[in-house]
Amino acid sequence: MAAIGKIRSWGPVLATVIGLALFAFIAEEMFRSCEATSNERRQQVGEVLGKKISVQDFQALVDEYQDVIKISQGRDNLSENELNSIKDQVWQTFVNNTILEKQAEELGLTVTDAELQNILKAGTNPMLMQTPFVNQQTGRFDVTQLTKFLADYKKAQQTGGQAVEQYQQIYNYWKFIEKTLRSNTLGQKFQTLLSQCLLSNPVSAKMAFDAQNEESSILLAAVPYNTIKDTDIQVTDADMKAKYNELKEQFRQYVESRDIKYVDFQVVASAADRAALMKTMQEARQQFEAGQAVAEVVRKGQSQIPYVGIAVQRSALPTDIAAKIDSMQVGQVSAPFETKFDNTFNVVKYIGKIQRPDSVEYRQIQCIAETPEAAQQRADSIYKALQGGADFEALAKQYGQTGAKQWLTSAMYERSQNLDADTKSYLNTLVTLAPNELKALNFSQASIVLQVTDRKHMVDKYDVAIVKHTIDFSKDTYSQAYNKFSQYVSENKTLEGLEEHAEKYGYRVQERADVYNSEHGVAGLRSTREAMKWIFDAKAGDVSPLYECGNNDHLLVVALTKIHSVGYRAEADVEDQLKQQVTIDKKFEKAKAQLAGVKDIAAAKQKGAVVDSVRQITFSAPVFIASTGSSEPALSGAVAAVKAGQFSPAVVKGNGGAYLFQVLAKQPREGVKFDEKQQVQQLRQQAQQAASRFINELYLKADVKDNRYLFF
Repeated sequence: MAAIGKIRSWGPVLATVIGLALFAFIAEEMFRSCEATSNERRQQVGEVLGKKISVQDFQALVDEYQDVIKISQGRDNLSENELNSIKDQVWQTFVNNTILEKQAEELGLTVTDAELQNILKAGTNPMLMQTPFVNQQTGRFDVTQLTKFLADYKKAQQTGGQAVEQYQQIYNYWKFIEKTLRSNTLGQKFQTLLSQCLLSNPVSAKMAFDAQNEESSILLAAVPYNTIKDTDIQVTDADMKAKYNELKEQFRQYVESRDIKYVDFQVVASAADRAALMKTMQEARQQFEAGQAVAEVVRKGQSQIPYVGIAVQRSALPTDIAAKIDSMQVGQVSAPFETKFDNTFNVVKYIGKIQRPDSVEYRQIQCIAETPEAAQQRADSIYKALQGGADFEALAKQYGQTGAKQWLTSAMYERSQNLDADTKSYLNTLVTLAPNELKALNFSQASIVLQVTDRKHMVDKYDVAIVKHTIDFSKDTYSQAYNKFSQYVSENKTLEGLEEHAEKYGYRVQERADVYNSEHGVAGLRSTREAMKWIFDAKAGDVSPLYECGNNDHLLVVALTKIHSVGYRAEADVEDQLKQQVTIDKKFEKAKAQLAGVKDIAAAKQKGAVVDSVRQITFSAPVFIASTGSSEPALSGAVAAVKAGQFSPAVVKGNGGAYLFQVLAKQPREGVKFDEKQQVQQLRQQAQQAASRFINELYLKADVKDNRYLFF
């Protein structure tokens, strides 16, 4: 009993301990849940209508589109700007498709397999002309070629072989086209449905025709606002508030933006750096003139453009080099010269000029065996069989290949940065073979039997060796610049300090309003993703750390000055715009008072108005008034409402002045007749264009969250 009593005496303590343990358990689970949610959020590129897309899924879409561009344009690499453009297009497609799919689901709109087959059979959709399945004789998409390819692809997947990778690339390309066809067709259905809600009829057609083609001639009396002194206008806080409330919807902010001030310093080569590089260029010139191997001279000169030994068209050369060889003789070596736009020193050796086809159609059979000798023996056997009249495609299929014809264009190889000896031999063979000529090529790893079937567009090509070297700064130059900028940033932790001491250090504080997180960089600089993250995580008044960015040649510090949240811009943010509008209102009232009681043009002139004649005024277009230097849609509308011979019933408020007018005449535009059917069709087209803007309205309601700046 004593033991039980003792336990009871510890009851409150035990309850507290158990309670704390339970709380710790629950808190731990809650923390884990929050951490998991946070980790998930950190992996989300964005969200539309509650549909989230992860960074992995988004990157897969980018890779897919990138492969499509490479295949369709015959390219190996894309520039950074092109990749950024692809990311923007992929994001916009994801947003639009998500919004459209939601609307289509609610309305029951779909694109069936049967509809897609009908599109393929018709073969008229422009996207189909971008596929490899275009009949070269008719110039039209051929669905039978697609059907044959899909069957061959399925067979290749089952049997394997050397062509599987090529089949897979084309198959992926086709699946992208098919997916895009479906989404585009669904969008067209939805747009058509909306456009049918916007009707046209003969009455509206006649009104629209008259608005476009009835021309008015007037005598105009204008009181330009610039004749009224700004000092005679008083703008009160009440005026500003009233105008803000009147125009408030114009100031709606749909996406958050931020204002910044920043200092960007670009490190450039010093005089000593330039002199050292010029010495290297002079040495390259001497080596070229001495007849040393050009590839070795280019390599030693650390040229940005390697010498690959393939003649290319002028368009494949840098523009400064192409311009330079126009004034050079074959065999000549240029003196070192500077190109400002790409910040380089250059030396050029013009080796030769030849004519080659721009495009070559060919087919081939690859011969791979256990040893190079066996591969060569197989190639020789195939070569002899073809010379004896064997069918090329039939022979290719015996070795698991199609033997299909394909085109090689100059653009596919002329900008290559590196060509090995085998590739160089392969390309030179293709561009020198005559049509229907066969050739067996033996390489270190395999052999190939080639046949050129057609050649097009003989063009001039140039064999040029180039030493092009960026005028770079040295490590010492960069170190000095970095230390100076670092000192400036460390000594000035506030925006006020940055602005106060910028001139002392030789820097300039710049500003940029409305930075959006959808942008790819800060201040137009590359490699500023970390700075972008900082901007959208900072508070107004914060100053960033020092960022090294650009092409490792820029130093950047950023200060966040203002945050514009989603909603309405504050009155202070649009103060200048409001003041301008209030000033126009008050100047109009003064001008209106000046013209009070005026019943004709002569009286208006007596009261100080500028009088002029204006012709060819139509309701559908704003008229430009020379005396006020402004475009005036309100005046065009007012003139349309007054009959010929009448005087304007009221003073018209314009953008640049106050107006009264006398309509002299109204007449239809010469040589234009009303065609009811044509005009109704035109209104329908305008309705379809208006309906095409539906996505913008739906976007505003889709609760779009764009976090791409965190990843790209």
